[in-house]
Amino acid sequence: MNENRYCVIMAGGIGSRFWPISRRTMPKQFLDILGTGKSFIRHTYERFAAAIPPENFLVVTNGCYRDLVLEHIPEIAPEQVLCEPVGRNTAPCIAYAAWRLKTVAPGATMIVTPSDHLILDEEEFRRVIGEGAEFVEREEAIMTIGIRPNRPDTGYGYIQIDNLSQQANPAMYKVKTFTEKPNLELAKVFVESGEFFWNSGIFIWKTDTIMRCLDEFLPDLQQMFASIALFYGRPEESEYIGRIYPECRNISIDFGVMEKARNVYVRCSDFGWSDVGTWGSLYTHSPKDEAGNVQSAECMLYDTKGCIVKTAPDKLTVIEGLEDYIVVDSGDVLMICPKANEQNIKKFIDDAKFKTGDRFI
Repeated sequence: MNENRYCVIMAGGIGSRFWPISRRTMPKQFLDILGTGKSFIRHTYERFAAAIPPENFLVVTNGCYRDLVLEHIPEIAPEQVLCEPVGRNTAPCIAYAAWRLKTVAPGATMIVTPSDHLILDEEEFRRVIGEGAEFVEREEAIMTIGIRPNRPDTGYGYIQIDNLSQQANPAMYKVKTFTEKPNLELAKVFVESGEFFWNSGIFIWKTDTIMRCLDEFLPDLQQMFASIALFYGRPEESEYIGRIYPECRNISIDFGVMEKARNVYVRCSDFGWSDVGTWGSLYTHSPKDEAGNVQSAECMLYDTKGCIVKTAPDKLTVIEGLEDYIVVDSGDVLMICPKANEQNIKKFIDDAKFKTGDRFI
């Protein structure tokens, strides 16, 4: 194991697209949505633990999830959980972790990962991450991991490679452009060109490199974190983070740094990745019966095909005559929705909150 490499797990999201299973009190990253017996965040920790020692993990999450993190990853100490008082997107999250590492582990390499992704080929994944870490340790570069697309998906951001910048590693290129979630026609053009890869949201860099990028492109954010530099790694850290964090801009690291920096590289990969961000993507990656249904617990399905059915393990579910539907019973909420309309889940949440307050959110 490389003692100078650190894994930063970003685990502050609510996972609202998996409502009504994912709730504010128990969001997606702490759930076993895949039916493997382990939560997403547990899978993420174990994926990296083969190469990174337990003391070299940091988990950045909302303060209300601190105990959940320690429950799911008992190998780490409480001080390894960095608690955000409010969510402010990925740039403040990463800046916070970078400032902590600047204080306690100068010269560290940061591997930043979401807490709730699916990786099918973990051995290949670790090989790719290792190659990326070796590259940024040799060069003053920031690295992202790009996934070769197998369909024109409008739910992912895309990275365009610079074909003239191929490195010694034939799968490593300088980044030409970033594009946020495109419409379907543009996504088709991207896939057909062969120059575009999905943005996995996994980043690798040396701490001092990302700090220089933050200084250059997000100086207002850096000034806030610099103002409490004396307190990182000390008991007062949480108090001072609580003072500055609400004043931080809500901005992603992609928009704030990656799209502006000049030393951005992508390691192009294919290790069975999905962000499993929606019920539809869960359906895609789940085993199906002969009628194409994904089901959990006890189900009796008649003339029903192409559905995903997730219900409580102690409840018998009987369905007749549905095709391509999402059926989710969380105990206090039953949602039945065509798969094609799952983008309406945000509207369902907003309407439920308006009608009943936070009771079902």
